[in-house]
Amino acid sequence: MIQPKNHKNEINAATAFSKQSVWFDELYSGDTIVDFKRKRVRDHVQQYILPNSHILELNAGTGEDAVYFSRQGHYVHATDISEGMQKQLKEKVSKNNLSYAVTNELCSYTALNTLQNKGPYDYIFSNFAGLNCTNDLEIVLGSLSPLLKKNGVITLVILPKFCLWEFILIGKGKFKTALRRFCGKKGALSHIEGEYFRCWYYNPAFVKKALQKDFEHLQTEGLCTIVPPSYITNFAEKYPVLYCRLTKLEKTFCKSWPWRSIGDYYIISFRKK
Repeated sequence: MIQPKNHKNEINAATAFSKQSVWFDELYSGDTIVDFKRKRVRDHVQQYILPNSHILELNAGTGEDAVYFSRQGHYVHATDISEGMQKQLKEKVSKNNLSYAVTNELCSYTALNTLQNKGPYDYIFSNFAGLNCTNDLEIVLGSLSPLLKKNGVITLVILPKFCLWEFILIGKGKFKTALRRFCGKKGALSHIEGEYFRCWYYNPAFVKKALQKDFEHLQTEGLCTIVPPSYITNFAEKYPVLYCRLTKLEKTFCKSWPWRSIGDYYIISFRKK
């Protein structure tokens, strides 16, 4: 396997998220739009996942999704490069008496050839743009097929190169946010807990091309295309009637062009041939 080119960036990202891990859940729990996003992603997965599936989760964070899917009767091997996130995940799993269904491993998704638990799995899952923290996404995608059973499914949640909600912030003079996805190969600089690391953006076409040899594309849908991103704080609380209308519109049009690829994220799924 080709080794990742930017190992230093991974270390910086791992350090940043380890520092944030202690209050990560508190930071996002109870946020109406975050809850909306999680439900949308989980509803998408439920279309394809079979009962009692074995799931490999990449960038599992504090284990919110691992706990959710294990409670649905699945078995999750939750991986992350952040020691702090893995610590929070283990504590959460233990607190919820789910150790029988959730295992964990400190492993970068750019080094899945070193994974101790190689499966094969029924499902591979990555939520909320963890995969955007690498400029080696093609390497990551190329390493997934051997870890997946025949007819197994992959669902990834990724940040595209264009987000309509961000772009219209030009009108408010927020040029840095509005244009950050136009960063090219150098990536956009991110800042968490005093640590700097870079993120890269990938359109659905990139992912489809990388996986086309071994996988059949199932579906792409936009996430936070019509509903605003969660960093626009308290939008749902300030404008409850408008928010309700926007959620209905997004659920109607999220699979249609252009909405499926111009949101804050997109959800994309494939089945192994």
